[in-house]
Amino acid sequence: MAAALPVVGLVGGCEGVLPGQGPPPRLFRLTPKSTFGDALPTVAWQLVVEMPVAAASLNTTRVALQRQATEIEYYARANWVDRSPTMVQTLIIESFENSGKIVAVGRESIGLRSDFVLKTELREFQAEYFDGPVPAARVQINAKLVKMPQRAIIGSVRIDRVAPAESDRLEAIVEAFDEALGKVLKNLVTWALETGQEAVGKS
Repeated sequence: MAAALPVVGLVGGCEGVLPGQGPPPRLFRLTPKSTFGDALPTVAWQLVVEMPVAAASLNTTRVALQRQATEIEYYARANWVDRSPTMVQTLIIESFENSGKIVAVGRESIGLRSDFVLKTELREFQAEYFDGPVPAARVQINAKLVKMPQRAIIGSVRIDRVAPAESDRLEAIVEAFDEALGKVLKNLVTWALETGQEAVGKS
């Protein structure tokens, strides 16, 4: 099976293909978390999930990889369905909805009158080749939960998960991303619901 090769220089064209044209990129999407622990609290408050902050290297539709700590590369002809922060924001919201434990959750743009705001930063979102020819997907999200209208930060957390790919094929690498992000989403939803509910109980 052909390996998923990173971009190195320009992609060469085929005979008869105009310069700058070639096969379109493959599009990949990840899935929200849908299973949670039985002890997850049911909450009566509303949550706004802001767009995650991300470095320019991750604020793109391209699928990032690292073979050394100081350089970011991208897979050839492979894209996420949306910019990474936008895709991750959607998956966070869908994961909260799938929990069935919250009254309302949404983006800031829908005008939801929130009791809490979840601010996140997408710190890591790449496949890493540090331990050999088969990568591991790494996802790290830093989060802060802000109580409204006081705008007081009531908690912060860093969630970092790594999932090894079964091979260096794009399909296996995307599956590893899905596994790593799924673990991050499960922990993020659980932490936010528990932290917010604890704050409500103290007020």
